[in-house]
Amino acid sequence: MGIEIITLLIVISLLALMALGVPLGITTLTVSLGTALLYFGERAGFFIVAANVSEVLHKYELIAVPFFVFMANVLERSGIAHSMFESMAIMGGRFRGSVGVQTTFVAVLLAAMSGIMGGEIVMLGLIALPQMLRLGYDRKLAIGIICAAGALATLIPPSVVLIVYGLAAQVSITKLFAASAVPGLILAGLYITYILVRVRLKPEMAPIYDIPETALPFFQRLKFLKGIILPAILIGTVLGVIYSGVATVTEAAAIGAIGALVVAAARKELKWTMARDAMRQTVITVGSIIWLVIGAVSLIGIYNRIGGGDFLRGVLTALDIGPIWVIVVMMLIVMLLGTFLEWIAIIFITVPIFAPVVIDLGFDPVWFGVLFAMNIQMYYLSPPFGPACFFLKSVAPKDIALQEIFVAVLPFIALQAVGLALVLFNPQIALWLPSLFE
Repeated sequence: MGIEIITLLIVISLLALMALGVPLGITTLTVSLGTALLYFGERAGFFIVAANVSEVLHKYELIAVPFFVFMANVLERSGIAHSMFESMAIMGGRFRGSVGVQTTFVAVLLAAMSGIMGGEIVMLGLIALPQMLRLGYDRKLAIGIICAAGALATLIPPSVVLIVYGLAAQVSITKLFAASAVPGLILAGLYITYILVRVRLKPEMAPIYDIPETALPFFQRLKFLKGIILPAILIGTVLGVIYSGVATVTEAAAIGAIGALVVAAARKELKWTMARDAMRQTVITVGSIIWLVIGAVSLIGIYNRIGGGDFLRGVLTALDIGPIWVIVVMMLIVMLLGTFLEWIAIIFITVPIFAPVVIDLGFDPVWFGVLFAMNIQMYYLSPPFGPACFFLKSVAPKDIALQEIFVAVLPFIALQAVGLALVLFNPQIALWLPSLFE
């Protein structure tokens, strides 16, 4: 049986099991085991699958994931997000659209403290969305800001997406973090520009945040910055030790986890029940991630062993188009897979195949990693399966329908596409900062 038929059967099997409601991690693991047993027999098949899984689970860098997830959970429960939002809203002063702009700033800071998207959107949905709706912001504008700004955690370091990509592509996670910082800020800048332009054209979309504190002179408003001092120190410490080379990403993640506990203690929020809940949620989140990793790694390991990787790489390199358009095709494949697969599965299934092709075409895999993360960010928002929309729906007022959220994010998806195109056709946007650390 040719590899083309095997590939088709694997895809059909994956879709059939997912249609039956089987969790994705179990689906990919089942298909990989079935393929291994058919090709290599019982003893060799089980051994090959176990060896593939063992190899990735022994990677030291993977330990960074639970540390960063724990840090995010502690910060979520310590009231940091609320304090940051209040501080930034007051510092923004009285200009139209200020709360939307400050929400984007807070989202950038939260992304730099968490590395995971879901919790950030939930926090912003609970804190910033009611505030904007109370002030009379246009509902679709407010919803779009929350989803798009919250999804920045997929790109701004310490992004868990970039950590997993680095493991799959075997490239420096520190370089990935450095490369993603500027594109992440560019996206935030695009969002802010869009907000300011929209409210300038239609002032009724964003009333001015009119409270006494915003009317104070700038230097008197500085005292309200105390809400972001501790988070800023934590962010600076974690990213500083990474970029300076003082600590590895894993060690920095451990520092961040301890720092989050220190911040919670300084705010008098560190209680046993809070720490217990943070640890429980960390175990749940990381457990689901690990199952997805096990399934995806075992599947792609077996598929490569039977020649599938070489087959797909051959298909990509044989395309009669320019090298940059091969990258575009890869991005389109990732977008397509995003309609029915989790991001972790997409990474471990595609990156081991794509990364060698990217290098053979003369491109930098670090740059491709930034494009990949930006693509995943678009998938997070894109209907009908955009996870960001469902996260927000879970905490939004009941009168906000899922369809309304899908419509609200469309302009921001367009902005993400603009950002992706900028980095795609101007690689130095991503690569100039990593070059400073060489």
